[in-house]
Amino acid sequence: MVSVQSPWQTTAVLLARLIFAAVFLMAVAFKVMDMGATAGYIASAGFPFPLLLAWCAALLEAVLVICFLTGAFFTPAALVAGVYVIFLNFAFHGPSHWAGNQAEFGFFVDHFTFLAGLLFAAVHGPGNVLASRLGRG
Repeated sequence: MVSVQSPWQTTAVLLARLIFAAVFLMAVAFKVMDMGATAGYIASAGFPFPLLLAWCAALLEAVLVICFLTGAFFTPAALVAGVYVIFLNFAFHGPSHWAGNQAEFGFFVDHFTFLAGLLFAAVHGPGNVLASRLGRG
């Protein structure tokens, strides 16, 4: 069953999808522009195989961009993105980082608002306009 959305709801859903896609597209772009710096940042957090992990992260983020733009596999993509965002949050902005830089606490909290948006999107789906039917049950 497809629910009918008002024009403002359709616009809001499309705008939200564009924002999600833009955030992950920027992340991919920064990684690709300097994969060595990304790998260095990953290594500084103590993770093994930093260059491999950097490329895996860029690939995941590129797939998320495609899912958010097309609406394909939207709910699983939003859930995966939420898990990814919270993992990154604790790994790179968690409590161990707060003492050295108080702004890290702000980054930490902000990631939870992003998670809230992703969870809301996962529940409500990609909307009825410009949304692929792939991955919908």
